[in-house]
Amino acid sequence: MAEITASLVKALREASGVGMMDCKTALKETDGDMEAAIDWLRTKGLAKAAKKASRVASEGLVGIVTDGTRGAAVEVNSETDFVARNEAFQAMVTGIATVANTVDGDFDKLLTSSFPGSDKSIKDYVVAAVATIGENMGVRRMASLSVNKGVVVSYIHNQVVPGLGRIAVLVGLESEGDEAKLAALGKQIAMHIAATSPLATRVEDMDQAVVEREKNVLAAEARESGKPENIIEKMIEGRIRKFYQEVVLLSQTFVIDGENTVEKAVQNAEGDVGAPIKVVGFVRLALGEGIEKEESDFAAEVAAAVKG
Repeated sequence: MAEITASLVKALREASGVGMMDCKTALKETDGDMEAAIDWLRTKGLAKAAKKASRVASEGLVGIVTDGTRGAAVEVNSETDFVARNEAFQAMVTGIATVANTVDGDFDKLLTSSFPGSDKSIKDYVVAAVATIGENMGVRRMASLSVNKGVVVSYIHNQVVPGLGRIAVLVGLESEGDEAKLAALGKQIAMHIAATSPLATRVEDMDQAVVEREKNVLAAEARESGKPENIIEKMIEGRIRKFYQEVVLLSQTFVIDGENTVEKAVQNAEGDVGAPIKVVGFVRLALGEGIEKEESDFAAEVAAAVKG
């Protein structure tokens, strides 16, 4: 049997894009024959998946699962929107979301957990699905939310099938009150969050780096007007209050009634629910958010192909 050297494994890895251990196995199975090893990887679906791994996956679905006092959301990406309508892909995202609701927000644990009804980890299951479905795919992120007493409510915007869509929202409401009425309120707040995309639940939860950056911008704008420093300070205070009203959930105007803040709407609902209500937090995952999509110049590609 041929000696499987580190340099041979490295060469196969560079040629196929597949992981080192899989390359070593392929070379052992083919007695060190490079071309045969590539074919072996292709028969296992590994080389096919690797070739697609460089392509940008910014489409796909977000999935959401709730179970009383806890919930989880995941984003699973694909290259095209067409795949989001594939039943096998939809079932995969649902399965991943179901597992996500059991791992307490631990993303690494999610990837290494078994996919429901399979002997593969979620990470390996997705790799195998790449070869089957024919597009680069990946589990990009997850988030979870829980409350001690009350409800975690979900909402899916642009729903494709139940629990799957393009924007997933979770809201946690803590209360001893009527759970059905609490859930109805939570659904309204979740719809509000989907529409307004707040940055934090409360002012004190705001990222101070974001606040300081906003203050610096406002100060620079005010100085351009030639106002004295004592006036600028008052201007910044007023504008920061307005900024909070735009980006802090409880300070925003509730889109459902267009009059009260979300905080006031929650207080108004306490009588109907029959107990005080605390908004514990929220999760909002929007499909493809923050992913830089590659813009291809088709004409340039054709010209390059013609030139050989």
